[in-house]
Amino acid sequence: MDLFLIPRPKIIQTIQDALKRYPVVLLQGPRQCGKTTVARILHSSMGGSYFDLEDPETALKPDAAKQALSGLRGLVVLDEIQRQPGLYALLRVLADRPGNPARFLVLGSASPELVHGASETLAGRASHVSMGGFDLDEAGVENARRLWLRGGLPKSYLAEDEAASFDWRRQFIQSHLERDFPQLGVRIPSATLRRFWIMLAHYHGRIWNASEFARSMGVKQDTALRYLDVLSGAFLVRALPPWFENVKKRIVKSPKVYVRDSGLLHTLLGLKTEDSLLAHPGLGFSWEGFALEQTIRLAGIERDAYFYQTHSGAELDCFFTINGGRYGFEFKFMDSPSTSKSMRSVMEDLKLNRLWVVYPGATRRPLDDRIELLPVSHLPQAVAEMKIVRRETGDRRREKRFRSN
Repeated sequence: MDLFLIPRPKIIQTIQDALKRYPVVLLQGPRQCGKTTVARILHSSMGGSYFDLEDPETALKPDAAKQALSGLRGLVVLDEIQRQPGLYALLRVLADRPGNPARFLVLGSASPELVHGASETLAGRASHVSMGGFDLDEAGVENARRLWLRGGLPKSYLAEDEAASFDWRRQFIQSHLERDFPQLGVRIPSATLRRFWIMLAHYHGRIWNASEFARSMGVKQDTALRYLDVLSGAFLVRALPPWFENVKKRIVKSPKVYVRDSGLLHTLLGLKTEDSLLAHPGLGFSWEGFALEQTIRLAGIERDAYFYQTHSGAELDCFFTINGGRYGFEFKFMDSPSTSKSMRSVMEDLKLNRLWVVYPGATRRPLDDRIELLPVSHLPQAVAEMKIVRRETGDRRREKRFRSN
């Protein structure tokens, strides 16, 4: 198995562009998603210095870190910064130096909010780049079913067979619970966090109910929320926020929760094969989470995706805006989905430019005015088309304003 077999030019280009604009680039994502591989490719092409903060031989000593980093030029890679959270404050100082002699690429498997002592802000000094496992563009749309079953974490996706993939994911979960979280200062017993994580897997794709989780765990609501924050901060769980707008309807105001990687979801549910997945009652929710993550990743809207749901029953799985355009996605594990009263209501409520109904079939066709049936294999193409249309529309609007002036 060679992690270089699948190139990742999009994320590499994104990082290179960010390094031109900011003195610090924070590359964030779950462990084992390929951050180190990408960083080493950049380091190999750009040169500079590389510090693996998990390696005792290359980790920076706290009392000598400023002296070690301040004299460096070019690209400086700091891998697994959560091991030395005190470096966040130092990066703020180094980023403010005249001339910015160095560019810092900082890799982290936990958000700064989760890491104890990482409260120093890099606002205006750093670009945040999110990274996950392989997406449909990288794995190839012809491999969508494999990507769905195994998830996108490279060592799981590229394993020699399903048994090896499942075992790797099982070990990954165990390692997080017993080693990674305690090293982050998380003082939650591994058995408790495992139980909570499994409960979330069974709740995947549903509205978060803190009181229900608290009762099931025998803890207070704020404790249950802390557990959710831990898994979210490690990029393992997504709490998708609801969209609020001045509509005259009662809106659901709690987030929906998803296990981000579909392979980890299936491991937590004990689903080793595609046959066991297809027979599971949570099949539709698994498909929804997989398609949702692919949409967010491909559209590059990590922090700007929402769902919409009213108490009267109208709902939309994913909603976001790009350049003023409003787009919606519904994810259906069905042979031939059709339009519904809920879809038409959402089109009117949110004034959508277009709504796609993503399904596992092969035919792309219109369902209704501005509603289109979209195979998941066409998702990268549809997202690319959407970006082109909005960019061209924005250019025409700017040209019209220029002429009018």
